[in-house]
Amino acid sequence: MSAMRHIAVIDIGKTNAKVALVDLATLSEVALRRMANAPVRQGPYPHHDVEALWTFILDSLADINREQRIDAISITTHGATGTLVDAVGELVLPVLDYEFDGPDRLAADYDAIRPSFAETGTPRLPLGLNLGAQFFWQQKSFPAAFAKAAVMLTYPQYWALRLTGVAANEVTSLGCHTDLWNPWTADFSSLVDRLGWRELIAPVRPAKDRLGPILPALAARTGLAPRTPVFCGLHDSNASLLPHLLCDAPPFSVVSTGTWVVSMAVGGKQIVLDAARDTLVNVSALGDPVPSARFMGGREFSLLTEGQPDNWTEADVGAALAQKTLLLPSTQQGSGPFPHHAATWLNTEGMSNGQRFAAISFYLALMTAACLDLIGADGPTTVEGPFARNGLFVGMLAASTARAVVASEAATGTSIGAALLATDRVTAHGKGERMGPPTDPAWADYVSAWRAAVEAQC
Repeated sequence: MSAMRHIAVIDIGKTNAKVALVDLATLSEVALRRMANAPVRQGPYPHHDVEALWTFILDSLADINREQRIDAISITTHGATGTLVDAVGELVLPVLDYEFDGPDRLAADYDAIRPSFAETGTPRLPLGLNLGAQFFWQQKSFPAAFAKAAVMLTYPQYWALRLTGVAANEVTSLGCHTDLWNPWTADFSSLVDRLGWRELIAPVRPAKDRLGPILPALAARTGLAPRTPVFCGLHDSNASLLPHLLCDAPPFSVVSTGTWVVSMAVGGKQIVLDAARDTLVNVSALGDPVPSARFMGGREFSLLTEGQPDNWTEADVGAALAQKTLLLPSTQQGSGPFPHHAATWLNTEGMSNGQRFAAISFYLALMTAACLDLIGADGPTTVEGPFARNGLFVGMLAASTARAVVASEAATGTSIGAALLATDRVTAHGKGERMGPPTDPAWADYVSAWRAAVEAQC
């Protein structure tokens, strides 16, 4: 495994799907293909267009392999998604989009049987954000189709099955607010046995297990070597965490940014998690419980900026700080640290576009800081993903945590982490710029004003 250098990472995010080629010698992306990932809103319910994704994956692998030989394939995907397949690996039901509200229609029945937060570290979430609620709704709503299922798979391992023909599951996806996993016993939760699903769930294997070579027909289709190995894969936020688990000394925290902003604390303060504020226990690729919290920050950023360029000046930043132009939570309700608060703007008189962008960036940083407080985070914070390139976000996160923040220079932390499944080599990767809390007291004053305004909402 150590001889492998170029790892193709299939990275299925909620908003975009990517295939990246990661060079293990430099821990950098050297090729990237991307497509939008929008659900199909027809059929029995909104679902993921897995056939369009499959074509994109195979075309991307073939295209990249023509430029640089692919040595292995790894997989990472968003959470809260699972699949039901029959004995030959065909879907018996479409792959449900977790933003569909169908599972809420059976909420009372599901709540009566789901395990406690103390057992699973899973908060009760709306829509299909608890994978157990999805499967429960599918079983009750489509009993004939559900009865044809031979295997339950989490989403990264569905793609592994299609690539190798081998069915498996893995703990980072099972432990991602599913209600299906007990992180303290490293076994399935009581819900799995209560509903008779244990025999359906494919065997649990480590994220770095080599499931097998790519199927012969796919080798012919893509031009990859017939013995190209495929690794089991893992949940995307945990992929961002993995390089730090291998290289960093605790305490530290990692903030993985994308559609969701997921904060994870390693070696932090002992704290009781508040299930009502979207905290949870993730399970790392090493199998360990990791206190976590999240909010839909990437989605909020997209809605708030509406694709406008981030044109701002230092004068805009100074005006936002001095005027205390505040955006209060939450733009996306139902999840995050303030799930029942309605978004409100304060002190917007004469607000310029640049000032608005600064306030949006500050809001996202302060929401992230609230998440970090809820999980007892300590030590430096590394920001992975798109928000690492937003200097206003990074600066306000340092101000609001009073700790150093590192803006990762990796384009996609998830791809780097997933690629590391293919090596036993532990090498510190390029971290990026480290920023301490701003010395200008206006930043701390802004933090205090935002927190006081949020407290007044309660």
